[in-house]
Amino acid sequence: MVQLTLPKNSKLTEGKVWDRPAGANNVREFRVYRWSPDDGKNPHVDTYFLDLDDCGPMVLDALIKIKNEIDPTLTFRRSCREGICGSCAMNIDGSNTLACTKGIDDVKGPVAIYPLPHMEVVKDLIPDLTHFYAQHRSIEPWLKTATPEPQKEWLQSHADREKLDGLYECILCACCSTSCPSYWWNGDRYLGPAVLLQAYRWLIDSRDEATGERLDNLEDPFRLYRCHTIMNCAQTCPKGLNPAKAIAEIKKMMVERRV
Repeated sequence: MVQLTLPKNSKLTEGKVWDRPAGANNVREFRVYRWSPDDGKNPHVDTYFLDLDDCGPMVLDALIKIKNEIDPTLTFRRSCREGICGSCAMNIDGSNTLACTKGIDDVKGPVAIYPLPHMEVVKDLIPDLTHFYAQHRSIEPWLKTATPEPQKEWLQSHADREKLDGLYECILCACCSTSCPSYWWNGDRYLGPAVLLQAYRWLIDSRDEATGERLDNLEDPFRLYRCHTIMNCAQTCPKGLNPAKAIAEIKKMMVERRV
């Protein structure tokens, strides 16, 4: 029988169990992943109890209450109402989603909260998105044109504008990419569903004049073709987008230009 040795500090352990709120009748249990690079300890799961009669309805409300009133060391990202949607992406009840849109009542039993899977963790619920953002930049997500810029704006028909629907809404929360097994296995080279959806957004834009250059950039056994249409990306997207369809359309464009 094969015996595997886990890396140091990789075993998940039980952490601190905090006191229940006194006199509360509507109490809910929250189990939150904790890890700090500073103390050398194993990652662990702390257990908190909140009175839902004194808490907002969303999981993010619960996390904010925990940090403000129980444990100020808890660390997570959030930029809701500050123009940076997608910052509070995490794994809640086994699925990647946004804490600000996940209702506490949508979860049965204890609410389990973990960072996005298969990413390096900076601290607690904060994943390291450095590589993810570098991949996004690699597809050059801006208009590229050879035509001199017009005096007012680039004109676009209503029909061409509608082609961007289902693409421009992506908030780069990384929920889809971190739910994709192909990205787990080949994340160093495969761009993943979020970045490829963004790539297609610029490929299909009628104002862009670098289609051939963009397709050349994606023509690689790993950057594009590791997608196996598992569809986790479409299932988990908090905006209801379909990255798998966008990836399929890019593959179609690759084939059509060879004809």
